[in-house]
Amino acid sequence: MTKPVLSGAPLSVGMISLGCNKNRVDSETALGLLAEHGYVFTGDPAEADILMVNTCGFIESAKEESIDAIFELAEYKKTGKCRLLVVTGCLAQRYEGALLEEIPEIDLLMGVNQYQELPAAIEKALAAQDASAPRSYCHDDYTYYAHDRVLTTPAYSAYTRIGEGCSNRCTFCAIPLIRGPYRSRPMEDVLAEIEQLARQGVKEHILVAQDTTRFGTDEGGHTTLPELLEKAAAIPGVEWLRVLYCYPDETDDRLLDVIANTPNICKYLDLPIQHVNDTVLRRMHRRGDKADILRCIRGARERGLTLRTSIIVGFPGETEEQFQELLDVLREAEFDRLGAFTYSPEEDTPAARLPEQIPEEIKQERLDRLMTMQQEISLKRNQARIGTVEKVLVTAVDEDGRLLGRSHREAPETDGEILFTLPKGAELPAPGTFVNVRITQADTYDLMGVME
Repeated sequence: MTKPVLSGAPLSVGMISLGCNKNRVDSETALGLLAEHGYVFTGDPAEADILMVNTCGFIESAKEESIDAIFELAEYKKTGKCRLLVVTGCLAQRYEGALLEEIPEIDLLMGVNQYQELPAAIEKALAAQDASAPRSYCHDDYTYYAHDRVLTTPAYSAYTRIGEGCSNRCTFCAIPLIRGPYRSRPMEDVLAEIEQLARQGVKEHILVAQDTTRFGTDEGGHTTLPELLEKAAAIPGVEWLRVLYCYPDETDDRLLDVIANTPNICKYLDLPIQHVNDTVLRRMHRRGDKADILRCIRGARERGLTLRTSIIVGFPGETEEQFQELLDVLREAEFDRLGAFTYSPEEDTPAARLPEQIPEEIKQERLDRLMTMQQEISLKRNQARIGTVEKVLVTAVDEDGRLLGRSHREAPETDGEILFTLPKGAELPAPGTFVNVRITQADTYDLMGVME
């Protein structure tokens, strides 16, 4: 394919990708499309002919980070080689009009469903004679296009998105407003992508969606995630298969058994419960109830799975008694990993209009109590691993010469790490290889050990 050129050289693209790992997959897909059309890539924004920001618009701090990144890259239109500033992703989809009006430096705006149109849109925008070329390509139509991706993760690890959008309509969340209802990717497309990534040398495959347990439910009936996991685990080269964001109402015994009994599926359940009090869950418009949550926790513990969750404290109307009920369940459940956040009103969501908004100082005080308790639990759970020998994926060597890695109990980016040393005379393992590590120490978040 003929390369797009400027003064005899291929056009170079630089990108900043913000937000979640689903957004990362979008960025990798966009880069893959541009690579197919002959563009080259640079990590130096001053050297890029085209600069892109894939934005996040989930919460206020993410919006601010995205705006800051847009203005930062816009400066290279004055100080660097940049001819075109492209803004994509959730913020572009949600605030199309405002961005075009308030940031004239943006040359091209692409929403979350338009990556297939990106190469042609860039070519039109670069054509100086085409003054009628549109600046915005944001619309709601969604079709999945299979393309090779340019991975931004280490070569041995990759995310695969199995669905787009969300139909849960939680009252605190803007994702359905931005990305629309949930649509599963065809199973054969997901498996083909995993197979291609495995051939490239990817060893750790992480399945993501806003709600992975919705997979297949848009065809009617229950989740087909267990079938997908079984087929994906059977692909040659898939050494670790991890699934994130499983909702309690569709996390049934079939799914738990597949995770527990398939050797190369990580024994790890990410179960974002947000709360446990049934009244609060109804106000959040969460699917399932406390009984579903307790059933999942019990099933995971019976099968020896590592448990992670996320919690919102200070949701409108949350009483001290309801918060205490949450603490009691979390103390009993002993989640290995837990992320907690104070409720933040999000524009255009039903929860932002609810009465009985909790004062910030009360929300923060509750968060502090929860995290103090969880730190004790996490330390206890980590210390219980001292003396065990665990299979560890080597990820890096730190500045002190210690090796870093993770076991099946640690998801990348969200959980702690395993720091370990080599026995005398041992050969230094390369990142992306698996080694056995004996755990010798533990703190609240990380573990330490020695390679065997």
